[in-house]
Amino acid sequence: MADKSAITLLESRIRQLLDDHRRLAGLCAELTAERDALKAANRSLEERSRELDARVARIELAEGLAGGNRDREQARARVNRLMREVDKCIALLGKAETLPPTQTDETR
Repeated sequence: MADKSAITLLESRIRQLLDDHRRLAGLCAELTAERDALKAANRSLEERSRELDARVARIELAEGLAGGNRDREQARARVNRLMREVDKCIALLGKAETLPPTQTDETR
């Protein structure tokens, strides 16, 4: 008799474990889907934030250049920095044009 009750108890615990496993697997799937949705929403919001930051910077620059803002010096500094960057790019392009052709260019 004791063996029969031990087997019954073991069966009931196994059933409970299987039920718990199914429930937790379903919960895990739900949470994974929710996590993925939140990650997508977060990426979207971060992109929107970057766009808005860039827009604010452009507006501040425009206002600074128009003279109606106290950040005029900051705007001029930014324009000067951008102009130096453009000049560097032009200089690099000029160097690339004066370089001798590479072996891959000669074989064409």
